[in-house]
Amino acid sequence: MRINLERVKNTLLELSEIGFDEHDKGVHRLGFSDADWAARKWLMQLLQDEGFSPRMDGAGNVFGRFGPEGRPTVTVGSHLDSVPAGGIFDGSLGVVAALEILRLCRDHDVTLEHPVELVATSEEEGRFGGMLGAQAMAGELTPEFLLNAHDPDGLRLADAMQHCGLEPMNALDARRKPDSMRAFLELHIEQGPVLDQSNTTIGIVDNIAGVFKWIVYLKGKADHAGTAPMNMRSDAFMGLANFAHEIPRIIDEHGTDRSRLTVGKVELKPGSPHTIPGEAMFTLVGRDSSAEVMRELCDACRVVLSAIARRKKLMFEYEQTSWLDPVDCHPDIIDLLDRHAKNSDVSYRHMPSGAGHDTQFMTQVTPAGMLFVPSVGGISHAPDEWTHWEDVETGCNLLLDAVLELSRKQ
Repeated sequence: MRINLERVKNTLLELSEIGFDEHDKGVHRLGFSDADWAARKWLMQLLQDEGFSPRMDGAGNVFGRFGPEGRPTVTVGSHLDSVPAGGIFDGSLGVVAALEILRLCRDHDVTLEHPVELVATSEEEGRFGGMLGAQAMAGELTPEFLLNAHDPDGLRLADAMQHCGLEPMNALDARRKPDSMRAFLELHIEQGPVLDQSNTTIGIVDNIAGVFKWIVYLKGKADHAGTAPMNMRSDAFMGLANFAHEIPRIIDEHGTDRSRLTVGKVELKPGSPHTIPGEAMFTLVGRDSSAEVMRELCDACRVVLSAIARRKKLMFEYEQTSWLDPVDCHPDIIDLLDRHAKNSDVSYRHMPSGAGHDTQFMTQVTPAGMLFVPSVGGISHAPDEWTHWEDVETGCNLLLDAVLELSRKQ
């Protein structure tokens, strides 16, 4: 039994039309946006039409299933939301691969000991901090987070959820008990260059990096760009520029070869060409495979930003909107994937994930693991994100083999 690549391709391309922007050619399905919600409704209808008993929990996670009732599930999937101007494979590939497995089980009338369950998680990209759908399933949400979390533009998570017809506090009821799941598997694009550059088809993930996210504020004094002498300014942008220049040194002194620090979004106020910026707001995202190293990076960033603020006559404030610890994938799942990769005679390697994924939280509920397929040029979170269809086919078939073994065993 092998996957129907043409069906996978057509479904993935149909999904990519939801939130597609003709101007930048990217996918815009931010968590709990209208486009994201349209994608969830599209999937619910598709699951209903094909007989896979769809449901949505209080966090906006969408589920479908095939197999016996009352048994722990082999849960497979990923997320439907995207970053602004994202690509068509990130998250979506894992959801469509899970759907294809349900379709194959139905088409071939497969007898299962454990049901196969599709999940399309909500708000994985961290618009509001964290990975809401997976956190909800792991029981890692709090009322405080649901009521106070907001995106960098100030939109509250609670308001965004209510806009979609969800009651925020109901997300607390989405927790899955460990005995409700047998395993969790996620197929994802690598989002990096390692597989592509090494001509390797499959990555078996052994570790997923931790992630922290800050919103940083440097506040100075807006002034006339022509009359304020350079040595008398409190220029917030210069503080930001100085900090960005220090990032390589911070990593060299306090990080590892797996450390990442990224300034991804910047807003300057008042935003006039002839006015010195009085405030710089920017996001800072840090990653590493060690929680201890992450804490060292945080401490170093605080020290450097405080020193720059004193030197540039600025006020420094920050808000930590999320912290996700690094995790190891379950050794039994790694061994399972390793064995099927060997049997399939495909090129593969064990590797860490520098990006955060839903699997990170699912490890708290059940044995969990991940497969990567190559990203051409290592590009992701961009309109030109691409994975060759033959690699999609190989990854989906390897996922299928692993899921069938898990779901057929007592």
